[in-house]
Amino acid sequence: MKIALPDARGKLLDFKLKTTPLKVTKPKQTFNRLAFAAAHVVADPLKDGAIDWKGTLAYRRYLLKQGFGIAEAMDTSQRGMGLSWEDALELVRHSLADAGTDAHKIYSGCGTDHLDLAQVRSLDDVIRAYDMQLEAIQKLGGRIILMASRALVRVAKSPDDYIKVYSHVLSQADHPVILHWLGPMFDPALAGYWGGNSFMMNMETCLAMINANAAKVDGIKISLLDADKEISMRRALPTAVKMYTGDDFNYADLIAGDAQGYSHALLGIFDAIAPAASQALSALAAGNTAKFHALLAPTVPLSRLIFSAPTQYYKTGIVFLAWLNGFQNHFTMIAGAQSARPLGYFVEAFKLAEQAGLLLKPDLAVRRMKQLLAIHGF
Repeated sequence: MKIALPDARGKLLDFKLKTTPLKVTKPKQTFNRLAFAAAHVVADPLKDGAIDWKGTLAYRRYLLKQGFGIAEAMDTSQRGMGLSWEDALELVRHSLADAGTDAHKIYSGCGTDHLDLAQVRSLDDVIRAYDMQLEAIQKLGGRIILMASRALVRVAKSPDDYIKVYSHVLSQADHPVILHWLGPMFDPALAGYWGGNSFMMNMETCLAMINANAAKVDGIKISLLDADKEISMRRALPTAVKMYTGDDFNYADLIAGDAQGYSHALLGIFDAIAPAASQALSALAAGNTAKFHALLAPTVPLSRLIFSAPTQYYKTGIVFLAWLNGFQNHFTMIAGAQSARPLGYFVEAFKLAEQAGLLLKPDLAVRRMKQLLAIHGF
């Protein structure tokens, strides 16, 4: 099978599909790493800003079947980029109810994104906002991923202000939470998070807060796209606190680990590479590290493309692959985010997904890629 794809100059060249697609199966081995997939939402193309609940929940069942937990209502779901807090809470409600006995595998994003930043005046405003979302999610029986706050960046005067806010919010948590340190490449409004002017200063502040509240912290996800920074912090965490990699560039080596330890995973890319990641994690649990790396190695170039700068638009690549693979009938996103990347990005994503065995239905993927090309005049 082949398809004519344009190169950078617009010349059509034949691309041959020759990689055997991976199968979607239940894991043969229970994972020895905790693995959360940050899941996207399927938009309703007929209603502005609305969610297609059937498609959205079906995709979560697809991920749960392959052994993943779900990181719900996170940035992959366009939180802060089109998904309102009200819709996020409804998403959490539906996901928990639909998951049934697997509801304990779902952790949900708690933040301050319902605030109007222009009206935020104090740390108390931030605390009240966190408390409101925390209470709403916990009332549904949900567990918490404590998201970084744009409002806190706006009003914090020192690292101590971050410690004050987090210590209060953690004291209100029913269960240990997963912290999320999201870097400015994902959200420029979060530059300078933790109040310092260097990574080392910010890490020390974060560690001080974790050490003071260790009983309420399950782990921390850092999304800085820097393996050395993650490893440095991983080695400094209290023994009972987990590191969850959020590094969509270096996840394979970070999950595999080294003589001093390893990272668990909470990754947006798992949404797009679920069959490869599931089978790799199963192989790792069985002690077959060679197979683990063989399965994940072809996914890394794809992930690096999907998360290329401007990184905050990675959701477009995630949804593109879901559309190619038939998990939704359209390539439409909340707030029109499908337009955030140029055609060349999608052409390269198609090629890399095929090479990683992630075009699960090649005939369908080719037909849909031709539709996209036609819209762009090819």
